[in-house]
Amino acid sequence: MSGASSASQASAGCTANMHGRDNLSILRERGQREVFCGLTGIIWLHRKMQDAFFLVVGSRTCAHLLQSAAGVMIFAEPRFATAIIEERDLAGMADCQDELDRVVTQLLERRPEIKTLFLVGSCPSEVIKLDLAKAAQRLGQQLAGDVRILNYSGSGIETTFTEGEDACLASLVPEMADSADDAARQLLLVGSLPDIVEDQFLRLFAQLGIANVSMLPARNASDLPAIGPNTHFLLAQPFLGETSRALQDRGAQRISAMFPFGAEGTTAWLRAAAHCFDIDEMHFNSVVAKPRERAKRAIERSLPKLAGKRISFLPDSQLEVPLARFLANEAGMEPLEVGTPYLHRGLLAEELEALPKAIQLSEGQHVDKQLDRVREAKPDLTVCGLGLANPLESEGLSTKWAIELVFSPIHGFEQAGDLAELFARPLRRRDVLEV
Repeated sequence: MSGASSASQASAGCTANMHGRDNLSILRERGQREVFCGLTGIIWLHRKMQDAFFLVVGSRTCAHLLQSAAGVMIFAEPRFATAIIEERDLAGMADCQDELDRVVTQLLERRPEIKTLFLVGSCPSEVIKLDLAKAAQRLGQQLAGDVRILNYSGSGIETTFTEGEDACLASLVPEMADSADDAARQLLLVGSLPDIVEDQFLRLFAQLGIANVSMLPARNASDLPAIGPNTHFLLAQPFLGETSRALQDRGAQRISAMFPFGAEGTTAWLRAAAHCFDIDEMHFNSVVAKPRERAKRAIERSLPKLAGKRISFLPDSQLEVPLARFLANEAGMEPLEVGTPYLHRGLLAEELEALPKAIQLSEGQHVDKQLDRVREAKPDLTVCGLGLANPLESEGLSTKWAIELVFSPIHGFEQAGDLAELFARPLRRRDVLEV
């Protein structure tokens, strides 16, 4: 590789495709929604950032949601909690800012290892107009040098659940230092990944010859890399629109690529970075050849169950488009409708180009209309939220919980077979039950 290339010279190979396929037929719907709120992202974020703590300012319902989703036992010490908004707060009998200061002080006295504290807004805190940005600024000044205090919204009023991670990571971007003008080019991988998957990708980039690689989020939230025009970032998740914009506003350059789902997607994702960093194509092929072949063989084990089956996606996680591409092109499935809460054509440009032409894309949600289309089409498998899965199962339709695809390790070559198996499993269960 040419390690001496300047950021401006190298950027020609890292241009972001902002449009995607222009002939897409997109059904845009607005109506009743059925999704988890952005607080759910805390479940994987608190495991990833090991010196961070997430304090939700919300109701008992918020607390119950997090406890249920995390499966935390009563004697556990998780890195999240809920500051309960009581009736006296809602009635104006207590100063919410003073109450919040008291809770934060007690928390930090009990957990001195916390280095970054996120104040997370919820539906209740937004309804009563509690200014958490002001609280974070005030507390941050008081605790300067000891704890970083940030805030973001996980409210479900206007967001879907993966947007919680997007808002969290976007709140970290202003905290990242400016890199020096003469700093070496760096690759920034953006998106929360299980540690084992992150380690696999870091090994592959090292083998390719890209040594200066950082993560957002890092395993320690206090270890934020510096960024600037010499930073090229690669999104690992398709739902990070606000984070991408924040990084670009700081001068970082996005590498446009498919997302690393399946053998094809992972190869394209790695190749985009290799091209940006001037890695020789023959060297690239020699590094990815064996893991790519392992991924293809692992996927083949599920093909007898998946090939030729029809699948519909109801909007939920924003993973729908790249997963539909994977299932259509690598598993032989036939996507009928691919619904997503938001269709970011810039981030998904390569994915949209790779989709089969006959797919119906839908953006937004109108639950009743979408359920009517599922009932009419009768797909072999419907990917949807928990609240819709049981009713559809009762009608004889096989379903896949969308949230399981967010909680499971599904990125990269080594997880490609597991990803295919996640879709084969409900079809196999249906066949067993029919016997």
